[in-house]
Amino acid sequence: MIQVRWHGRGGQGSFTIARLLGAAAVLQEGKNALAFPTFGPERRGAPVLGFTKISDGKIHDRSEVQSCDYVVVLDETLIDENTVKGLTRDGCMLINTKYPLKYKEMFDCKVIGIDATDIALRHIGRPITNTAMLGALIAESNMLDIESVKATIATEMRENLVEKNHGALMEAYQMMKGERS
Repeated sequence: MIQVRWHGRGGQGSFTIARLLGAAAVLQEGKNALAFPTFGPERRGAPVLGFTKISDGKIHDRSEVQSCDYVVVLDETLIDENTVKGLTRDGCMLINTKYPLKYKEMFDCKVIGIDATDIALRHIGRPITNTAMLGALIAESNMLDIESVKATIATEMRENLVEKNHGALMEAYQMMKGERS
């Protein structure tokens, strides 16, 4: 089973992207998945956690992700010593940041940074980094085919958002893979 914990703020799309990842696994690749949020005060800007579990077999554990393979941070102001709590030994933390070296020195785990805010502003016109971070996650993990994710975005997002989010997803994916178009 692959387990992902998403750290973001209300309004950044943490749960939306956790759900889209799970939907891509189920609808496009025939896997089993669970996606769910947890949050405190329900308001824009409040810290939010999203979780995605993906497995080839049935998923019996419906609790919060305690031990995860990937931690994805949409807003670096949320990073503290607990951010990597439960990250597996071979796990990876992906951070939306312009300064990844800062975090590589701070944590004893694989840390990858990408400026998803810049990507989102170019493609979406707003600092909503969720699809850019999903592209980075897919490139790093190879957990799903990128075409499966694109197909799910096309069917699950409003029509006026699909092309913009495809652009953000693909730019981050290609950047992580070292591809340039």
